[in-house]
Amino acid sequence: MPTVPRRSLILGAGAAALPRFAPRVAIAQPAAARVLRYVPQADVTILDPVMTTAYITRTHALMVYDQLYGLDGQLRPQPQMAEGHTVEDDGKRVTIRLREGLKFHDGEKVLARDCVASVKRWAQRDPLGQALLARLDEMAATGDREFTIRLKRPFGPLLQALAKLGPPACCIMPARLAETDAFRPVTEVVGSGPFRWLANERVAGARVAYARNPDYVPRPDGTPDWAAGPKLVHFDRVEWNVIPDPGTAAAAIQNGEVDWWENPPNDLLPVLARNRQVVLENIITLGVMGTGIFNTLHPPFDKAAVRRAVLGAVSQADFMTAVAGTEPGRWRDRVGVFTPGSPMANDAGMEILTAPRDIEASRRALREAGYRGEKVVLLAASDQSALAALGEVGNDLLRRLGMNVEYVVTDWGSVVQRRASKAPPEQGGWSMFHTTWAGLDMVNPAVTQVLRANGERAYFGWPDLPGLEALRDRWLEAPEAEQPALAAAIQAEALKQAVFLPTGQYFYQTAYRRGLTGLSRGAFLFWNIRRG
Repeated sequence: MPTVPRRSLILGAGAAALPRFAPRVAIAQPAAARVLRYVPQADVTILDPVMTTAYITRTHALMVYDQLYGLDGQLRPQPQMAEGHTVEDDGKRVTIRLREGLKFHDGEKVLARDCVASVKRWAQRDPLGQALLARLDEMAATGDREFTIRLKRPFGPLLQALAKLGPPACCIMPARLAETDAFRPVTEVVGSGPFRWLANERVAGARVAYARNPDYVPRPDGTPDWAAGPKLVHFDRVEWNVIPDPGTAAAAIQNGEVDWWENPPNDLLPVLARNRQVVLENIITLGVMGTGIFNTLHPPFDKAAVRRAVLGAVSQADFMTAVAGTEPGRWRDRVGVFTPGSPMANDAGMEILTAPRDIEASRRALREAGYRGEKVVLLAASDQSALAALGEVGNDLLRRLGMNVEYVVTDWGSVVQRRASKAPPEQGGWSMFHTTWAGLDMVNPAVTQVLRANGERAYFGWPDLPGLEALRDRWLEAPEAEQPALAAAIQAEALKQAVFLPTGQYFYQTAYRRGLTGLSRGAFLFWNIRRG
């Protein structure tokens, strides 16, 4: 297995030997008890919730914006901004009514036309939204608090689409912003959610700040569960302190300078576990799925045979050991397209991943596929330990296959920006990058972004595979009893075409100061958290 550089720590010394975290910007603060201080996985570089699938943007969006429906822990959509809905005409007419008292941060009331414009804009960018648009006859406001969705044929996952928690989530913004081009970012951040974005306190690479929205009206009923139920805010401010160095972040949480660290790397968990004031917990219960993403627009990965040759050389154990270490239960290999344990997980086509690895045979397969030494620009993120580890193993694998690799290591925000380029690799574009997905976002063909293969509207890499798209459409239309068999056919086709690299599943823990309670499951959410 390739060796991945690891930080060296004097474990007995603990955090005392590590540099203290000092905020890079001095801003007058309210009493510490009213401020929640958070260390995110990375800086938020894209603010528009539909412009990226980056989780950090989704986390930001769910603070500022609200959703029509919220997903609960059983993956069921529950009314959130919506008061309720009616279904008529054999499922082809759905009318949604809004709760009273909803107001945007600029003081304007939330109207049904804002919701219509927001859903339409989101749907152009999201795979499940695109499936909705393909079945949509009309969506229009029928009053200030009511709008109707008329469908050409029933679309079972409609409410699941509106409650979608995986990025891009369907967030509601004013119509004046939502009626803009879905492929150009909205830079003004105005939502109706429980927190307001403090643009004047934003310091790129250092600080993001939010204030409690005094006009927010939580749902009056229900039980807090994932993104469903009342959203009660118990802090006046939430500050994100961007700390790229894990050692510095570890010192900050142990010293009480921050309250919550989203994703400490596994090799620091023993240090944190010895501090009685730090709690370690797995709140992302479906784990994380690793993926390698090919750019199918340009050589060499425009050829399915080249992609298959790389897939046939992948050792998921190598990738997952680099990310999560050797402790039993931290990771799984022999993982296909769908999250292990979910209803659609299956073994179809898995031979390409589970057969004995033979690097020389894979090198021959690569030459026979037509690889002629074209440059492979592999992007990797340096500021997220899991992505850095995946990048190191991916770089080693491609080089052992004899590929001409240019390994570009930057921060995740820069990767997010560069991966949007469709230019050839030698002209500032890219060939491949690694990313991860919450297990929630790979449980079925409707939500799995990397399965979308409709060319220009697909996920980054833009595969154009009509056969895979046809199978996915059949799954969306199929009765529940037929869905597992279709999911198996989808996985077999996805692995045959090597539309992406499945690199395994791992589990990680978040770290927070003892005394914080009410942390949600399923995503990093900031309502219903209390101190003391």
